[in-house]
Amino acid sequence: MIYGYARCSTNEERQDINRQKRELHTLGVTDEKCIYWEYESGMKDDRTEFNKLLDIVTEGDTVATTEVSRLTRSTKHLCEILQTVRDKKLILNIGGSFVVDCSKGELDPMTEGMIKMWGVFSEMERNIISQRVKSGIKNARTKGKQIGRPPTTVDGLPDKFWKYYQKYKNGEINVAEFARLLKCSRVTIYKYLSMVE
Repeated sequence: MIYGYARCSTNEERQDINRQKRELHTLGVTDEKCIYWEYESGMKDDRTEFNKLLDIVTEGDTVATTEVSRLTRSTKHLCEILQTVRDKKLILNIGGSFVVDCSKGELDPMTEGMIKMWGVFSEMERNIISQRVKSGIKNARTKGKQIGRPPTTVDGLPDKFWKYYQKYKNGEINVAEFARLLKCSRVTIYKYLSMVE
């Protein structure tokens, strides 16, 4: 069986994960249900969808991803993933150009070295970006600029909130349904409700 994994760091409003999904189709993941995808940081090693994928794969299965940085941006976590691939006797397909075949329970030292080197560069790239962002924020603050979103006010609540608010008040929908309709978290709904009630 061929499974795919796609990941973006930020939500769908800022990054489109569909490009990765299309590339996974070209890598042989023909069934959409076999693609596990999520919006999570690559430095996080406890990701819901990735863990589901690792739980479902069995000996001889292939896990496809577009690049190493989609699996993780942590060298330590990459080493753990490679160990899992070896232990479960899986095949790892990275972008179609690099295949790690551990179906016999072994990993060629040269291949292992190459992947770990990619992992180091991926983590370094992430750290450089993080450092630049922090430097930019610090620079902006020294110039007196406001960082982040402006505080939400009652007047600034989205129109969709008001559209469904009365249904919530009437008991027709609960907080979870309200959040789903607004495509936001329940925490956000509670925050909005605390402003108007």
